[in-house]
Amino acid sequence: MASSDTVADMLTRIRNAGKAKFTSVDIPGSNLKCEMARILKDEGYIRNYKFIKDNKQGILRVYLKYTDEGLHAIYGIERVSKPSRRTYAKSTEVKPMLNGLGVRILSTSKGVMSDRQARREHMGGEILCNVW
Repeated sequence: MASSDTVADMLTRIRNAGKAKFTSVDIPGSNLKCEMARILKDEGYIRNYKFIKDNKQGILRVYLKYTDEGLHAIYGIERVSKPSRRTYAKSTEVKPMLNGLGVRILSTSKGVMSDRQARREHMGGEILCNVW
């Protein structure tokens, strides 16, 4: 069955794969999901990601990261802006997630970026998800 919210589907796949202790998870690809995976890698929540081309839309393979004790590096991941209710924030309203312990991923007019980068560049936009 096709999902109407592909970003929520990506977050759910990552959350479920982490609970099941998988080393990687395959997600139907898109440019937005690749940018979100890049931010997750830059922030240290995943080990790596790779976009695999096929004759369709492509596959985004995300390699999950675990601590030395075997715990998933992502304690929580949630969708904020939904297709039924979009959530936007001005540049002055972009606050740190859990006092800087987590990250918010925003879609701005300059592309997808973390809350830290959005504050540096004085950018607002749609808050896609929170990760901690």
